[in-house]
Amino acid sequence: MHILIADDHAIVRHGTMLFINEWLPGAKISEADNFNKVAKMLGEQVFDLLILDINIPGGNNIQMVDVARLKQPGIRILIFTAYDEQLYAIRYLQAGANGYLHKLASEEQIRKAIETVLHDEQYMSREVKDLLLKMVMASGKRPPPENPLHTLSNREIEVARFLVQGMSLIEISRALHLQISTVSTYKNRIFEKLEIGNLIELVEKVRLYDNSII
Repeated sequence: MHILIADDHAIVRHGTMLFINEWLPGAKISEADNFNKVAKMLGEQVFDLLILDINIPGGNNIQMVDVARLKQPGIRILIFTAYDEQLYAIRYLQAGANGYLHKLASEEQIRKAIETVLHDEQYMSREVKDLLLKMVMASGKRPPPENPLHTLSNREIEVARFLVQGMSLIEISRALHLQISTVSTYKNRIFEKLEIGNLIELVEKVRLYDNSII
């Protein structure tokens, strides 16, 4: 079994490697600290599992799942991140990830998540399952907008995250490979949906509903 751990924090990579080595001593484990390296390694070696952080240099968006699938269609992908699962989990699962796990998960939950995706099943926490059930009961619509961030599309979430991190429209356009005018349109949509008028209000809204974006 060959596992690739992709995270820009060395302590997370090494801690995860140590845990897996103790639990699965026969597993071969590789690591990467940015998504460009991930893509290169996926093109050169065969992996059974990719443990991937959302906020990683060179990627930092939902298209990372598509790139990984293009490189290795059969690879299992477990998202392992500090980002709010209520906001991001279903988006990444719908994009093709096999599982979504928060970094605050216990060792038992980590073990269960890895076992689940390695058996070609989808892993999600009880909270995400409850959210998914609400979505199904709402006839496939998004969950009721108690959290206004749920009204944003995947791309709008990405743009909002970059905005609250202080990136300019030019920097965002480069990061997402979009025209500046397109990024500006996304920004206007975000402001309209969240009923805000400036970046300060956006930061305040995000801090209120999802600190993990900042």
